[in-house]
Amino acid sequence: AKGHRMNKRIEFCPDGETEAVGFFVVEETRIAGVSYLLVTESEEDEAEAYLLKDLSEDGEAEARYVFVEDDEELEAVSKIFAELLDDVDLEL
Repeated sequence: AKGHRMNKRIEFCPDGETEAVGFFVVEETRIAGVSYLLVTESEEDEAEAYLLKDLSEDGEAEARYVFVEDDEELEAVSKIFAELLDDVDLEL
């Protein structure tokens, strides 16, 4: 990523973990009513990227993010993010 859009930072506690993890939000999108975030651990160009999805119900005050682990879902969502970020090389 070329430093654009990366100003939002989120923290969440992955399942089974006790410590919250901080990520920089590169981009976000909504597919079939589900919010997805493309995040990185740092603002470095070569930072590893992850896909998160929000499992919270409409009206819930807090988002409940989980890592996207299903291969088909990962591929489909990463293609959409790749189109949104045509200047970024995605490697999930």
